[in-house]
Amino acid sequence: MALEAGLILLAVFVILLVLSVPIAVSIAIASMVTILTQLPLDMALFTAGQKLVTGIDNFSLLAVPFFILAGILMTNGGIAERLVNFAKILVGRAPGALAHTNIVGNMLFGSIAGSSVASAVAIGGVMGPMQKKEGYDPKFSAAANIATAPTGLIIPPSQTLIIYSLASGGTSIAALFIAGYLPGILWGLLCMVVGYIIAKRQKYPVSDRVTFKVALKTTIDAIPSLMLIVIVIGGILSGIFTATEAAAVAVLYCLILSFVYRTVKLKDLPGIFLESVELTCMIMLLVAASGVMSWVMSFTGIPQMISEGLLGITSNPILLLLIINVFLLFIGTFMDITPAVLIFTPIFLPICTSFGMDPVHFGIMMVMNLCVGNITPPVGSALFAGVSVAKLEIEQVIKPLLPFYGAIVVALLLVTYIPEISMILPRLLGL
Repeated sequence: MALEAGLILLAVFVILLVLSVPIAVSIAIASMVTILTQLPLDMALFTAGQKLVTGIDNFSLLAVPFFILAGILMTNGGIAERLVNFAKILVGRAPGALAHTNIVGNMLFGSIAGSSVASAVAIGGVMGPMQKKEGYDPKFSAAANIATAPTGLIIPPSQTLIIYSLASGGTSIAALFIAGYLPGILWGLLCMVVGYIIAKRQKYPVSDRVTFKVALKTTIDAIPSLMLIVIVIGGILSGIFTATEAAAVAVLYCLILSFVYRTVKLKDLPGIFLESVELTCMIMLLVAASGVMSWVMSFTGIPQMISEGLLGITSNPILLLLIINVFLLFIGTFMDITPAVLIFTPIFLPICTSFGMDPVHFGIMMVMNLCVGNITPPVGSALFAGVSVAKLEIEQVIKPLLPFYGAIVVALLLVTYIPEISMILPRLLGL
């Protein structure tokens, strides 16, 4: 039954995707077609409708619309330039300093905005012209920007990790948030190493020396924006509020900060709220449809079949993790990260926990894998945003991106096979 159901589910899903049917609709239709081969029509419709509702009936999911709204407020709130100036201070006068500034800016802004596309556009839009003026190759600049745009999906607060918590059956959001810091920073640092080597070879200029007075003023200007991370993560860890309540606090803080900076006016709010509602509806529809697919897969025994198949190939954890990584990298190239997390977490998590892998560690590994799809063809959203803001074609940046891809894969393998990179901070904090 499982093999037959799996083939039907996969075939219908792929056919619908090829026909350009929206992914949430494709998931729902494929699930219904599959379950109709197993249950009578009335029972299948009733249960599927129930799962659509219960799939989004989760308190933790309330954090998603709040973090989306907070991210949009910060994107429109004029903080990108302040964070870029602060990043300049952090990277100092190393060769390729502006490229490093772009990378650090993406890490800082992405963690606040929670969007790889927002990072690619906001930071790339500020840094691109500056680097071009200093003689940097625009293709190299765009590659450095694109390669590190997804770091904000790993460095908390991250709505993707909240989705994973739901899909995994309630893995601690606080533990996932803290676990994301070192892997996200590792991704950025290894890309900085690549940028340093290229900048050294190309003899790109270093930044001008900054006086202590300017550095202090720049740091003070950036503190209000950086405090959002402190408030959200600090509040969750101290037990003052839950992740959902932290998201609501983040919205209030971003709103106040935007008004203080005078970058958002009252007349702008309806448009901002509408944009956040549209994004929230898209994600919630995906969550609801994926809930139906998860139930169908569970009912037909598809996860157990895949698990037995993989374990039949090898019982070596190193090889199993390598196979799962390759599969997730492939999936990420053509599927958005949210449905991929919802669909494949129930399949691969039991396999990994069977040989002792912590669900938190697996979550970080999975999200890192799928984040790579944000910057690879054919459907990488951050890739498209980065080349668009740089006014280039995708073909022009693929070659400059290759060394960065190599650095990202190294980071991914380190996180996969060295659990302490993800787990040391949660364990130190008792999470």
